[in-house]
Amino acid sequence: QVQFVESGGGLVQPGGSLRLSCAASESIDTFPAMGWYRQAPEKQRRLIAGITRGGSTSYVDSVRGRFTISRDNAKNTVYLQMNSLKPEDTAGYYCTALTANGRPREDLWGQGTQVTVSS
Repeated sequence: QVQFVESGGGLVQPGGSLRLSCAASESIDTFPAMGWYRQAPEKQRRLIAGITRGGSTSYVDSVRGRFTISRDNAKNTVYLQMNSLKPEDTAGYYCTALTANGRPREDLWGQGTQVTVSS
């Protein structure tokens, strides 16, 4: 089955930027949508951005206007451009496919990439 590999995380100062990548082992057009999730220590994993097969995007309020999700179907890759980063953005970031009703494909989680925002 498809595998997702996240990359691009790291340590960044408040106000800085990072670009995360989620590379799929096969076509992401197979899925109705793709999503980026994040999980802080002792918190639940939550959806923060989604993009449909047609390119429509959605964001949670806490990242809207700072983060941008995009996809490159030719490269089977989904991106998350993160600007104006805040310490509260510190978390593990994960991508997965979404079902038609917006649920995460929990059987397809990657290993994630850690983002730490600190001075």
